[in-house]
Amino acid sequence: MKNKIILLSVALLSFLFQSGCSLSIESEPESNAEIIVDTVIDEPKVDYLSVGKDLAMQTKANLGKNLGMALSEKGAAGAVEFCNTRAIPITDSMSIVLNAKIKRVSDKPRNENNQANADELAYIQEWKNAKLKEEVLAPKVTEQNGKMIGYYPIETNAMCMQCHGEPTKQVNKETLSTISKLYPTDKALGYAEGEIRGIFVVEMDKK
Repeated sequence: MKNKIILLSVALLSFLFQSGCSLSIESEPESNAEIIVDTVIDEPKVDYLSVGKDLAMQTKANLGKNLGMALSEKGAAGAVEFCNTRAIPITDSMSIVLNAKIKRVSDKPRNENNQANADELAYIQEWKNAKLKEEVLAPKVTEQNGKMIGYYPIETNAMCMQCHGEPTKQVNKETLSTISKLYPTDKALGYAEGEIRGIFVVEMDKK
């Protein structure tokens, strides 16, 4: 009887030991099991300042090309008529093509629809001050209501003087007459070359 009890105890201990080992082994991952680890890959940051500048330059190039054609075909007075009917629609169409809201604004607009708002006026004045100090003109970008807004200065050149220069000296009488007829509230005369005429404003979706 005593021997039976001893044998039974040994058998029970052996069972418990084997059971414990099997649980331990099952809790460990198999050597060939696939282990998946979530990794976070940083998305490259968008250079909104450069993106906006590229959009503004594409719009400027399109406007310049069409304005140049109007000048060569119809003269400065014809260019004024072109701007009156086509400048804003072309800018709006570029906004659609480039998937961004693009506009030109000024503190002294020819078309009152191009009047700069308070923020835009502040940037224009900042760039004018920089020009007086012969400092580098630096475009800017800000975030507003989940949008990235780029501001890019527009400077006058020799071609601009035919419609925006000194009356009777650089802007001829025919052109002045057309401006007066189409833009009775015009403020865009009397510029010199290299002055700040206004700014491009480019509104982009934040990514």
